[in-house]
Amino acid sequence: MSKHLTLVALANTPIPAQLNTALIEHAKVLGIQIAIDERVLSHSKYFTSRWTCTQVLMPEARVAMRDIAAAHNTDLAFLSPGFKPGEVKVLAMDMDSTLINIECIDEIADFTGKKAAVSEITEATMRGEIKDFKESLRRRVALLAGVSADVLESVYRERLRPNPGASELLAAANARGLHTLLVSGGFTFFTEKLQQELGFKQTQANTLEIIDGKLTGKVIGEIVDGAAKAAYLEGACALMNCHKSNSITMGDGSNDLPMMHGSGISIAYRAKPIVKEKAGAAFDRVGLDAALLLIT
Repeated sequence: MSKHLTLVALANTPIPAQLNTALIEHAKVLGIQIAIDERVLSHSKYFTSRWTCTQVLMPEARVAMRDIAAAHNTDLAFLSPGFKPGEVKVLAMDMDSTLINIECIDEIADFTGKKAAVSEITEATMRGEIKDFKESLRRRVALLAGVSADVLESVYRERLRPNPGASELLAAANARGLHTLLVSGGFTFFTEKLQQELGFKQTQANTLEIIDGKLTGKVIGEIVDGAAKAAYLEGACALMNCHKSNSITMGDGSNDLPMMHGSGISIAYRAKPIVKEKAGAAFDRVGLDAALLLIT
């Protein structure tokens, strides 16, 4: 465990020396000091550098430093002084646009010519403009009434792809003995297939009602929203006899924030601004498996 805040740069290409200079100079402007950490962590795909900081960084400073890193084609993470990488026991992640490349509900709607209407609600929800996720999901699912259930298989087979680094991340996490949890405001049809494909220990999502081979436009049972995601993570931590601070969480939308808040390290993957501002790490360039460098 570090006694200091740790800044971690992650990139697909060698990190330029100019980034080190730019970060140190900006820190001086803020009246704080950061020092390069000479410890070298290797990864077959990514390049990384680290700095230590003895002071707390305000949100504005974190945003500014991420902007500096972005100008050098690099992502930046902030590891809190109390974070213990070796004691991480749970990996919890969102599905749509985090683990996978699509929003499944939008692609289902595309088969009916209603993608624009559904996507508009999806985007507003993920940005946090629509606060009630349950109502948002009900409105979107209602637009799917009458769609053939065969469309679900078509979306999975033709459009759904795991995001870069997904299989590598899950393989390494499972090998390390982490409890891997896929928790989604999406649908069980997809989470169950991804569990088989990638090896998640647990999945939680919403169940679409299907009658006579068609979607009814309704969801069966309680809807998995932001609060439910957080509760499922707490349950996974209890199962592993650990605290939420011993978890790593990944998401992209505002309904992931309750789950991400208070975790050991939260990662915003290709995320909405509201999520990146609050997350410990923001991955806009590197793949999901770069998370392994944060828990090494």
